[in-house]
Amino acid sequence: MRNEPNFVYVGHPARVIFGFGTTRRLPEELTRLGAKRALVLSTPAQKAEAETLLALLGSSGAGIFAGAVMHTPVDVSESATRHAQALAADVIVAVGGGSTIGLSKAIALRTDLPQVVLPTTYAGSEMTPIIGQTDKGVKHTQTTLKVLPEVVIYDVEQTLGLPVGMSGTSGMNAMAHAIEALYARETNPVISALAIEAVRSLARALPVIAGAPGDRDARADALYGAWLCGICLGSVGMALHHKLCHTLGGSFDLPHAETHTILLPHALAYNAPAIPAVMARLEAVLGAEPCGALFDLARAIGAPSALSAIGMPGDGIERAAAAALANPYWNPRPLEKQGITDLIGRAFSGARPVIA
Repeated sequence: MRNEPNFVYVGHPARVIFGFGTTRRLPEELTRLGAKRALVLSTPAQKAEAETLLALLGSSGAGIFAGAVMHTPVDVSESATRHAQALAADVIVAVGGGSTIGLSKAIALRTDLPQVVLPTTYAGSEMTPIIGQTDKGVKHTQTTLKVLPEVVIYDVEQTLGLPVGMSGTSGMNAMAHAIEALYARETNPVISALAIEAVRSLARALPVIAGAPGDRDARADALYGAWLCGICLGSVGMALHHKLCHTLGGSFDLPHAETHTILLPHALAYNAPAIPAVMARLEAVLGAEPCGALFDLARAIGAPSALSAIGMPGDGIERAAAAALANPYWNPRPLEKQGITDLIGRAFSGARPVIA
């Protein structure tokens, strides 16, 4: 336990089904919920997966909306909500990663419909009561139990076809949730234990997946770690890393997982002087230099190393730093304009993280 034993822990209600081939349990889960008209959500690229689920549901399948996109734009959410209402849907079934899950949450926020989620990436948002929506280039985040999925079906089989590149960045995105949970203002022994186990599982699994994408044990390990990361994200507040990712993603329309992957080592390096106990725990699972280890892990799995490589403009560094400082939020180290600007600058160029 930490030196300071006082803490608050809140467990969120959710039914989790984990294993191989668990997708086949979807119809019985809808029966448990008393649902008879399911709207299946996906991105355009995963429409085939949505069609497979619709066929599995038989008469309980009401239709498909295959229009989920990154950062949950408000106009897409409103269009999907109208589609759900036109079909008289009484449950939302989401198959995919953060984009589809975000859309599912957006519909639930507007309609209070129950959600059954089948994650196909390691994003972890399925375990959180958090929703971020983008309107006119600005991402707004809120926390409400209205958007927490009622059922999450983790089927390792659904992740076997996840491309190597997406597997790596999705896994690094998940690790960011666990790492920030270790030093969150609301951290507690339960979440810290889950966070360390999550980081260990993903750090072990991701390099294996990069070399052998069909390795079933590694895929199970990664999905298990992602589940734990999602619990962490949904149970405590986040800090600088997530604020920066939301700012950059909303401002420059950058890919979500890649942004998390690139920023994670740098955000941790910024906070490192203020969290020596956390750094010691991370050393036990990542090695002697956790920030450098995360940077090297991302390189080893073929992830992009620089914000400039994923579409951020060079003149955006100062603007991003100003936006990150615009609204006060908690962070273990005070937010300093020059330090934040330098952090973003290093992430933009792909330089190694620096602890200063």
